[in-house]
Amino acid sequence: MDAEGVEAGRARWQARYDAARKRDADFTTLSGMTVEPVYGPPPGVDVPGFERIGWPGEFPFTRGLYPTGYRGRTWTIRQFSGFGNAEQTNQRYKMLLAAGGGGLSVAFDMPTLMGRDSDDPASLGEVGHCGVAIDSAADMDILFDGIDLGAITTSMTISGPAVPIFCMYLVAAERQGADLSKLDGTLQTDIFKEYIAQKEWLFPPEPHLRLIGDLMEYCTAEIPRYKPLSVSGYHIREAGATAAQELAFTLADGFGYVELGRRRGLDVDVFGPGLSFFFDAHIDFFEEIAKFRAARRIWARWMRDVYGAKTEKAQWLRFHTQTAGVSLTAQQPMNNVVRTTVEALAAVLGGTNSLHTNALDETLALPTEEAAEVALRTQQVLMEETGVTNVADPLGGSWYVEALTDRLEAEAEKIFARIIEMGGDGTITSGILRGIEDGWFTSEIAEAAFAYQQAVEKGDKKIVGVNVHTGTIARDLEILRIPHEVELAQKQLLAQRRKERDQSAVDRALGRMVAAARTDENLIPSMLDAARAEATLGEICNALRAEWGVYREPARF
Repeated sequence: MDAEGVEAGRARWQARYDAARKRDADFTTLSGMTVEPVYGPPPGVDVPGFERIGWPGEFPFTRGLYPTGYRGRTWTIRQFSGFGNAEQTNQRYKMLLAAGGGGLSVAFDMPTLMGRDSDDPASLGEVGHCGVAIDSAADMDILFDGIDLGAITTSMTISGPAVPIFCMYLVAAERQGADLSKLDGTLQTDIFKEYIAQKEWLFPPEPHLRLIGDLMEYCTAEIPRYKPLSVSGYHIREAGATAAQELAFTLADGFGYVELGRRRGLDVDVFGPGLSFFFDAHIDFFEEIAKFRAARRIWARWMRDVYGAKTEKAQWLRFHTQTAGVSLTAQQPMNNVVRTTVEALAAVLGGTNSLHTNALDETLALPTEEAAEVALRTQQVLMEETGVTNVADPLGGSWYVEALTDRLEAEAEKIFARIIEMGGDGTITSGILRGIEDGWFTSEIAEAAFAYQQAVEKGDKKIVGVNVHTGTIARDLEILRIPHEVELAQKQLLAQRRKERDQSAVDRALGRMVAAARTDENLIPSMLDAARAEATLGEICNALRAEWGVYREPARF
């Protein structure tokens, strides 16, 4: 780009910055030096390729979605939490909110993630252990007791049974008296990544996509602020993918959902802003920053040039970040505070919209209250003390960061081309489905994970406390343990609720839901009625399993 084009862009940015709302904060260094809200090339200089970098708040959004960066609004502190029963998790939420958390992020236990009730034989020993147990809308009432769902954003990390869980959340909000049309938050719902990495599906792909399409339609029409799909690269990276694979597989999944919405006849400029993303922040500091910047640029370009999005909001890639659980070590666990801080800083310098920081003991168990507080304070120290919120995209223009951003974008484009080739019809969706069925995604991730493990075992990649600097004076940590009594109590409560509810109303609601599943009717209203009648998660999911069948991953050797 010539000097005239650079200056025209600077003028556009300045006008938008001047018109935007800024926080009432001290935007100076610790020594009192005034800093500019953004930095760019000196006036009068030609900068080849500068259109790929640009200015904050301007297409292709490499430098961020907003002209103000974090001067306008900081990222949302959204600590992922859930354990035991709904009452215990409710108390943890209130502690996090009182300590300065800005939003809620719900972790569910394994039975809930698999669409099973706490008294299902397959749930034995798992109730409340990796998140909170939710069996019906009554548990949602307790989970959010004393927390105004109409006034706080809530993220829920669940995909297979995401839609019935969402219906239970809506029922809890109704019972609070909230205006459902104004609810704000995020539901994960991303079933592609389950087949690719996490393996928590309920049905074959097509019925899951039908449910997702129904949810997209419903939220677009009825709850426009709510984001019904958070496309998740986090679990793909945690399974062993490289940064380029996480970037490409995640965005490809997102493109697949865009194609789903378009097939449903939805306007991409209307439903596009309802898509959000969830990325991993790993330990390679600069690579992660570049990954986030490349993600924004790729998404904006594809949404505009491939899918025809005309509005900026439909071109925006808004994302939540969680620090890398897989980077945490059981050895010398206090080192995990350092790792988490570095990863969180990478997310912030990459422009994350919200952030979860892992606790130092999460490689051993669910976090204790003390560990959860340290994780929260890590974000608050970054936000309040380091000055990283003073300047938009402070690393923009760095030769190293820009080269890494370009390299990751190029690697992602190669992977997109391969996915489209696998599908054979020019769509991303067909390629994803073929890649799932053929095991291509799984094998690509497995090869990357194997290569990294070999590098660790050879000592080429060093992990402090594991294969280097292993001497320590650290003592064993006290960890959070979920007693078996939690499971017994949850089963008893579930049995009591079944006795007290109107069983005929449950049966009628489930029957209407199954009847709707046999047609093209949107399933959300009938599923909402089932949740209102206190049908359990397992009853709803089992009724649909009986109708749609279950998915068995093909065996591969």
